[in-house]
Amino acid sequence: MTLTAPAVKQPPAPLKGRGGRPGHQGAARRREALTGYLFTAPTVIGFLVFVLGPLIAALYLSLTKYNILTAPKFVGLDNYARMFRDERLATTYGNTVLYVAAAVVLINGFALLFAVLINQRLPRALTYVFRSAYFFPYLVALVYVSIIWQALFQKDTGILNYYLTAMGGERIDWLNSSEFSKVSVIIVDTWRNVGFAMLIFVAALQEVPKDMVEAARMDGANEWQVFRRIVLPMISQATFFNITITIIGAFQIYESIIVLTRGGPGDASRSVVMYIAEVAFNKFDMGYASAIAVTLFLIIMLVTIVQFRLRKSWVNNE
Repeated sequence: MTLTAPAVKQPPAPLKGRGGRPGHQGAARRREALTGYLFTAPTVIGFLVFVLGPLIAALYLSLTKYNILTAPKFVGLDNYARMFRDERLATTYGNTVLYVAAAVVLINGFALLFAVLINQRLPRALTYVFRSAYFFPYLVALVYVSIIWQALFQKDTGILNYYLTAMGGERIDWLNSSEFSKVSVIIVDTWRNVGFAMLIFVAALQEVPKDMVEAARMDGANEWQVFRRIVLPMISQATFFNITITIIGAFQIYESIIVLTRGGPGDASRSVVMYIAEVAFNKFDMGYASAIAVTLFLIIMLVTIVQFRLRKSWVNNE
């Protein structure tokens, strides 16, 4: 009886890439990964240098007493406890909350109104003209915008008071009265930012299915019912985006205040960010300023997290 040994399978030969060189595919993957790293490196480096690094430094300095001239001295949570006794900080937080509330309502309200008007059946050229006119203020530096409005708000020479007196009214001290200084800041902030939010709404309105709107009208729905039941839910993602960036931006309002009112009279129009700058660069109390900045960052982050938690209840994800 003859026994035959089983055939031994040879391992497969290594794959060869172009040019017959083994391992070429691995080298290609490494080059592709390196290319990806090079493209993302500027963003990562920018985040580390301008966001994460300053945040860690602020968190450390908030636990110290530091005035730039001397070495930081660890004081624990004293700076945070000090905030509860700071009446000026409470005033600036009250002003900032007012700016945030006004920005959410006015910027998004006017932006949606203008977007609906522009989205009507207008000639294309006229639509482009309106878009450019409303968006132009957003392209201009906020400092220049504030300087222009400062001239308009002047009590004796401003054009606003000119028309008020022409209609039989009295002159208003827009920039130096505790009642109207915040109003002037809100007007400038709204006028400057409404254009960007409007473009977001216009883009969302153009994605609303026309056949769905026409079907609702044929079923007897009036324009308000169509807008409320169909259009608003369909543009809810744009609404959520606009509200989110409006809140974040309004919490950090600074330039328009420093140009228009310098926070006055007193602290009547001063924002939290402006107060942080004063504490840090006028009083050189870097530890306390860092504590306020960290607290403001946590508040903005908390508000944003709450918004994302609540978005499922009203934002249409389809």
